[in-house]
Amino acid sequence: MTMKPPGKILVRGVNWLGDAVMTTPALLRLREHFRDAEITVLSPEKLAALYLAHPAVDRVLMSSRGDGPLNIATWLRDEKFDLAVVFPNSPRSALEVFLSRVPERVGYARPLRNWMLTRRVADRPNITLMHKRSPAEVRERIAAGAVRDTFPASAHHVHHYLHLVGAIGCNPSPLAPLLHMDAREITSVREKFRLPGARSMFGLNAGAEYGPAKRWPEERFIEAAIRIFRSTQCTWILLGGPADRELTARIEAQLSRAIGVEAVCNLAGQTTLRELCAVMKACELVLTNDTGPMHVAAALGTPVIVPFGSTSPELTGPGLPGGTVNRLLMGEAACAPCFLRECPIDFRCMKNITVEQIVTAVIDVHGRRIC
Repeated sequence: MTMKPPGKILVRGVNWLGDAVMTTPALLRLREHFRDAEITVLSPEKLAALYLAHPAVDRVLMSSRGDGPLNIATWLRDEKFDLAVVFPNSPRSALEVFLSRVPERVGYARPLRNWMLTRRVADRPNITLMHKRSPAEVRERIAAGAVRDTFPASAHHVHHYLHLVGAIGCNPSPLAPLLHMDAREITSVREKFRLPGARSMFGLNAGAEYGPAKRWPEERFIEAAIRIFRSTQCTWILLGGPADRELTARIEAQLSRAIGVEAVCNLAGQTTLRELCAVMKACELVLTNDTGPMHVAAALGTPVIVPFGSTSPELTGPGLPGGTVNRLLMGEAACAPCFLRECPIDFRCMKNITVEQIVTAVIDVHGRRIC
């Protein structure tokens, strides 16, 4: 597609934390191609802080939960954007930019919204979709003795957004997701939460908003954390949102009894998104389930160690697809990845990832970081 270089670009951001991180390679390619343009991200309020000081973003506009498309369009219209890139696939996101009267509106072709876009982009050839298996399919694969599905690096979700900006001339080659954190922000969270300065800090994120099928068993997180402490004398920083407070309180109690209260700091539900970013940047590594903070930590340059069960690291793993910095462990199970919120059988995909595997991975990453 050839077009007049736009002076002002609006990017309609996505609505979930992990997805937002996976759009950052496309944002970087957009900046690379339109060097002189002002790039503004329209983001849900809960994610807006993610884009602060990002090298590809000049401005961030926030939409609140109660804002309707007409309300958003009213204040966007005054901005007089030349081009809108719509990352979400929803009709509503296209409607917002249509009502805003942005002359060029680019997004993926989808029913109910095509007429609102001036450039409708077809999906990538051979796109891999995340098919949720029914309980019957799960049992059929087990009975048939199937092996866990794997996918090529080219199937990763970062390519979904890169392909979209490629349609307007940007380079679609993959880049690692990137977030920026100022050193002053790290100093600030260290002081606010009295984080230790002498010992290595390891993050532990045992929750997962999507559902229990993405959560490695709580008792295994605890056992692994105890064994890792005995080898490294680290301080464990417990991470999570308000919904994880009960979970992290139980983990905190168990770890405090086993390794001492001074070796555990529970921050779950206490940080803003920006503070969470700063804490994870300050950590040497993060042991985490497949969840939004996993993507954030990796994009900040902090290695992550992740047990994958119901989901696929080839499709939505952290960092650059095919990279070697992070450790992504998969339990062998014929039914995986099923992409279900809850396991319909015996949770074998996660149970097949042992404490020993996690401990070995964490200690190896730690050893490489201090060399």
